[in-house]
Amino acid sequence: MALDTSPEKPAPVRVISQLIGQWISRLGPVWVEGQVAQFSRRPGTQTAFLTLRDPHAEVSLTVTCPVGLLDALEAPLTDGARVVVHAKPSWYYTRGTLSLAADDVRPVGLGDLLARIERLRKILAAEGVFAAERKRPLPFLPTVVGLICGRDSKAEHDVLENARRRWPGVRFRIEPVAVQGLNAVSQVMDALRVLDRDPEVDVVIIARGGGSVEDLLPFSDEALVRAVSAARTPVVSAIGHEADTPLLDLVADVRASTPTDAAKRVVPDVTEEIERVARARERIRSAVRHRLDRERHGLASLRSRPVLADPHHGVRLRADEVAALVQRARRSVRHQLDRAAVDVDHTRARIRALSPAATLERGYAVVQKADSTVVRAPDDVSPGEHVRLLVAGGEIAATIDSPAAGAGPDAAEQTIDGDR
Repeated sequence: MALDTSPEKPAPVRVISQLIGQWISRLGPVWVEGQVAQFSRRPGTQTAFLTLRDPHAEVSLTVTCPVGLLDALEAPLTDGARVVVHAKPSWYYTRGTLSLAADDVRPVGLGDLLARIERLRKILAAEGVFAAERKRPLPFLPTVVGLICGRDSKAEHDVLENARRRWPGVRFRIEPVAVQGLNAVSQVMDALRVLDRDPEVDVVIIARGGGSVEDLLPFSDEALVRAVSAARTPVVSAIGHEADTPLLDLVADVRASTPTDAAKRVVPDVTEEIERVARARERIRSAVRHRLDRERHGLASLRSRPVLADPHHGVRLRADEVAALVQRARRSVRHQLDRAAVDVDHTRARIRALSPAATLERGYAVVQKADSTVVRAPDDVSPGEHVRLLVAGGEIAATIDSPAAGAGPDAAEQTIDGDR
C-alpha cells in the first residue's frame, strides 16, 4: 500500500527508511551467484566484507559474512572467484544502505562452470547464434585490422609480428583491454563497439594467450557472445591455444587456433602472392602462345590450299569453262540459224509456189476493174469499160470491146484494145 504523503504532509526520513527496511525484510533469505570484486577483513572483528558483482552487468552488492565461514573454505577466496552465497537482504536503517548478510558461501567449481557454459552453448545454438550462414568471409586485404588484446601482451606481439612479416604494409588499430578478471567482458565489448563503428576497420581480431578455464571465462560470457554476433565487421577469435574452445570461437566468423594463426588468416603472404601472380602471368603467356600457335597453324593450313596458294588457278579453271560454254553456245546458235535458214528456204519455196506472181510468170494475168475489183467472169465487165491487166512484168491498161458469150474454156475470147 502506497504511503499517503503530500507537500504539506511529508514523511520523515526515518519513516521512509523504516518502511524500506520492512519491505526488504519480506524478501527473506535467497541464494545469489556473483563474482567477488573485492574482499577484505577488518582487523579486530569477526566480520568479512565482500563486494559481489554481476559479471553480465555493472551491478554489485555488499555482502557481510563471518570470518570463520571463509576460513572453512578449502581454497582461499580471491578476487574474481565465482561464488554462490546464501544470504538475507539487510537494510541499515541509520545509513540507508543495503547489504546481504551471508550464512553460507560456496565457490563455484570448475565442473559447475563447464556445465553452465555447456548449457549456454546449447541455448545460443538453438537460437542460431552459431549458424554457419551468419558467418561473413574475411576481406582479401583489409585496409585496417582492428586488434583487441591485452596491453603489451604476447598475443599482441605475435599478431603484429606475423602479420607485418607476411604483409609489411598492413595497418592496425589496437584497443588494449583487460583479458581476464572483473572488467574483461565490459572492456572487450566497449573496444568491439569502437572498432565496429570505424569505417576503415575491415576485420577485428580478439586475441589472448593461453590460460586456465577461469582465466578464459570472460570469452564465454553471454553478453560478449551476443555482441560479437551483432557486429557488422567480421571477427576473428584467437583465444588461448588449440585445445581452448570458449564460446567466442563458435560465434566468431573465423576461429584461429592461436594469435599467430589469426595473423596468417587476416592478411595474405606477400611472397606467396608474388609467386601466385608470377604463375598466373606464366599461364596467361602460355595460353596466349598456344592461341597464337593455333591461329598461325590455321593460317598456314588455309594458305596451303590451292585456292590461296595460286589465287588465279580458280579463275583460269572458270575461264576455260566459260570459253567451252561460249563455244557450245556458238555452235548451238549456228546450228539453230542453219535450221532456221533451211526452214526459211522451204517456206520461201512454198510461198513462191503458192504466190500469184508465180502463176503470172507462167503467162497468166489478173484483170482488175477501175475500183481494183478482180474480174472473175465475162459478165463482170461491159463493153467499153477500162480494166487493168496484171502480168508478171507489170500492168497493162485495156478497154473491153465486147465480152464473149458464155464462160469457161470453150467460150469465145473477148476483144481487148489497150496498151501496157
